[in-house]
Parts: sequence; structure tokens; C-alpha cells
Amino acid sequence: MEKLWLASYPPGIPAEIDPTRYRSVTELFEEAFTQFADRNAYVCMGKNITYGEIEKMSRMFAAWLQQTGMQKGARVAIMMPNVLQYPVAIAAILRAGYTVVNVNPLYTPRELEHQLKDSGAEAIVVLENFAHTVAAVIAGTAVRHVVVASLGEMLGIKGMLVNFVVRHIKKLVPDFSLPRSITFRQALAQGAHLSLTPVVQEHDDIAFLQYTGGTTGVAKGAALSHRNMVANVLQSEAWLMPGITHDQQAEQLVFVCALPLYHIFALTVCCLLGTRRGALNVLITNPRDIPGLVKELAKYKVSTLPAVNTLYNALLNNPDFAKLDFSSYQCCVAGGMAVQKTVADRWVKLTGCPIVEGYGLSETSPVASANPVTISAYTGTIGLPLPSTEIAILDDDGHPVPLGQPGEIAIRGPQVMVGYWNCPAETAKAMTADGFFKSGDIGIMDERGYTRIVDRKKDMILVSGFNVYPNEIEAVVSQHPGVLECACVGVPEEGTGEAVKLFVVRKDPSLTVEQMKAYCKEQFTGYKKPKYIEFRNDLPKSNVGKILRRELRVAPSA
Repeated sequence: MEKLWLASYPPGIPAEIDPTRYRSVTELFEEAFTQFADRNAYVCMGKNITYGEIEKMSRMFAAWLQQTGMQKGARVAIMMPNVLQYPVAIAAILRAGYTVVNVNPLYTPRELEHQLKDSGAEAIVVLENFAHTVAAVIAGTAVRHVVVASLGEMLGIKGMLVNFVVRHIKKLVPDFSLPRSITFRQALAQGAHLSLTPVVQEHDDIAFLQYTGGTTGVAKGAALSHRNMVANVLQSEAWLMPGITHDQQAEQLVFVCALPLYHIFALTVCCLLGTRRGALNVLITNPRDIPGLVKELAKYKVSTLPAVNTLYNALLNNPDFAKLDFSSYQCCVAGGMAVQKTVADRWVKLTGCPIVEGYGLSETSPVASANPVTISAYTGTIGLPLPSTEIAILDDDGHPVPLGQPGEIAIRGPQVMVGYWNCPAETAKAMTADGFFKSGDIGIMDERGYTRIVDRKKDMILVSGFNVYPNEIEAVVSQHPGVLECACVGVPEEGTGEAVKLFVVRKDPSLTVEQMKAYCKEQFTGYKKPKYIEFRNDLPKSNVGKILRRELRVAPSA
């Protein structure tokens, strides 16, 4: 296939990268730990840790993990927001020869149990605020080793006060019983007396399982190899760094990690690329606290702020944000959801730094395409394929369509996943015979190689950059004794892009919206919960009885 987009590359951007530059993410980490040992690597709630300290702590924790007897390739889950223990745990798990399973800490017991069972995780590192969820489901999983972290344990002297407030004043740690668990600090202390056995890792070994609805909505783990992740770090570096370092060569880069590290975008761009460049990552534990986030931003000479449209919009609507000094901002990267033109225009007017919109999926580690960092204004496209990446626009039979015609966006490159974990049939559905991953998004490529998304082939709903799959919502809601049948669609929503709307046909005439919302609150994490619930006497169906979601998306409310 002719790579027509290469003619649109800015000067200095290579057509290809070498995905074998590092044998593993571990090798990338260890090089950075040595090269930048004295630099601050992460800061959270005012506490800094250096790259040298991460090397030491991750080595101790890795040694502790190995002494549990888990074999190479064992899955270890992490269930935490952005706290200092997170990057230590990631590095430790990989250095010990294991696979990281990232878990949303806000998951309900049902959601967590599925992910632990499906991944076969044998250990989990969890912040104590969410340990009650682990306690509720652990008996039915393969998890045998639990490490419980606390918000304050790595914050120095003030950590005791932080823990006291979190536990006893704000009461943010529900009671839990995990008799065989140990604390994160205890694991480090025990590991300090153990030796880490180096593990030979190959390009195709699995580094991360990133759970996604994939093509069907049943949560599956996108198996991302060390080669996948290294490739996307080097691709993102080749694409973004010319815009980030052009007048800041002598200074340390500052990345604001406001997106959660369990999300593939933050994992690759902040944790991995940030480490590769020796950057300081500012960890934001609660990005929904916009005033708190603005106070953190005021403390640092920020180089780049990777975010989603909703976060950019929320910052713009905070009056104190406008008072900040934006002179150090060089590249603001957006992914996860479409950037709205009004937000992009307001952002560049205020900060002088345009939002560089990119595109990708968990299955592509994640970045597949992006606008050049040289743009000065909103383009309305997802940009050009990254180095070593091909994008094809395919018809329903898998054949390329003419330029300017709509078709399914398909991606081929070294960042494309190995496959879905233990789901060969689903992997086969998602891939073409010649190695392209079918995204489920409908796009149009122009003669310059820029792609614009025009629709979604799947019924997936995108809420603030997080995927919600109607199949999952409907399967759970239909189990409610008062529900006869139901359907779920996405509706436009200011701020989040889309919101979840649920249509219900009642079996129990007395069922109320409030009861339905209470049930959903128990079953789904926040972004999946239906914001709107509408009762109907019946649902539109095809002649074979399939519920027609597309008609519900356009139908007026009853």
C-alpha cells in the first residue's frame, strides 16, 4: 500500500522506527533508572521520588514478588489511582518477569471479579480505599497474594496525617478483611533482604493486559507485548519530541499525569515515554478535583499535558486556570475521545499551545495516528499515521475504498496487539488476513493522508474517553427481576461527549427510575452508569427480533 501520508510528515520525522531498540520495557526502564538516577521521576501530593529510588524500590518489590513462587509470565493486577506506588509496582512486576494487569480502582465487585478471573491474576496490589472490593470477590479467583497500599505511606512524615484523615475523618477506607495480605511497605522491607533474579524477556512476551470491550463488548484483555509497548514509546517520541524539546533541551521535561495510569494513554505517554526521556511526572490522584489540579499546575513549569477533551474543557471553565503562566507549555496531546473545535480554539487562545489530537485504542498500545506538533490550530482530523504505521480505509468486505470515501479504519504496525487474551476467535474477527486491526470506527482519508472520523461502526459509547459497551450494560440490567427487556445507547452530552441512556420495558409496573439507578450504581463503575433512563412499552426490533439501537439513538423521547 502506498504510504501517501509520508509526504505530509514534518521535516525530521522518520518514516520508520526500530521496535527492537530495546528487548523489553524492563530494559528501557533500567536504562533510564541508571541514566537519570538523581532526577526526580514522580511527584505526588508534594512528595518527590527519584529515578534512583524507583530503581531501588522496584528491585525490592520485584524480589518480594519472585519469592512468592509465581512463574515467569504470571499476571499481577494493580488496582490504584495515580499514587507513587503505581510506577514502582509497574516497574517491579515487569522486572520480576510478570505481566501487569491494570484495573480501574472504581470497579464494582462484579467488574473486578470478571477481570481477575479472565486474566488469571495470581497477585494484586490495591490501595486500601478499594480493598473491600477485592475482599468481596477474591475467594472465587486465582489471587493468592495481596499487597495493600495506603495513600500516605510514601509521603514521608506527613503521610501519617494523610492516612489518619483519609481513614478516620473522611472515612474513605471501608472495612475489609484480607487476612493474608501485607502492606506495600512490608513487601518492600522483606524484599530488601532478598535478591532479584534477572529474567530474560523477549519481544513477544506479554507486558500488559489492557482490558477493553474490543469488538463485542465483553471485557477482554488486549495482550500487549514488550515489543508493542516499546514500539509505541519510540513512535510517540519520534512524533512528539520535536515539539516538546525545541527550546528546552537543557531542562527536565515536566509531564502532567492527570489521566489514570490504568488507562493506556497515560501509561504509554506519561509512564513509559516520560521515563524514556527522564521527565518529571506530576501524578494527579483525583483529576475530578479541578481546583486542586489547577493548584498543582501552578507549581510546575509544565512541558506537556496529555488529556481528554473533557479535562481540557473543565480547566478552561475554571477561572483560576486562566491566571497561570503558560510560557513553558509546548505540546498538549489529546486522545481517548474527539476534541471539540470550541474547546481547541479556546485552549490555544488562552495558552498559546495548540491541542495535538491523536487517535488510538488499547489494541494499538495506544497511539496509531496524530496531528503534527507543528499545527497552529484545530484540524478536525486524527492526523497522520505514526512512523512504522499504516492506516487503511476498508469496505465491509475488507477491501480498500477510494480516497475520500468512508470505510472502516484499520491499523497495521508494530504497536498492534498480539491478540485478545485467551480469545482466539475474537482476535480473528478483529484482524485481517494481512495483519490490520479493524478499529470499528468509520473514517475518510484525504489525499494528504489525514484521516477524519465520521461515525462508529460499533455501538460503543464513549464517555470522557472511556469505552462503554451496550452489551455489558444490557446483560446486567436484564437480570433485574423488574425488567422485561432493555436497550442501551449513547446520546450527545456536553462535557463528556456522550452519556449512557437506558431504555427499559418493565416486567414490574411499579419499577421506578430511582430503583433502576440504585441497581446500576451497585453494578457499574461511574462512567458506565446510565445517566438517563426511559421506560417504554416496547422497543424497536428487526424482523428477526433484534433490538434496533440505531432507531433509539434518533427517536424522540416517549
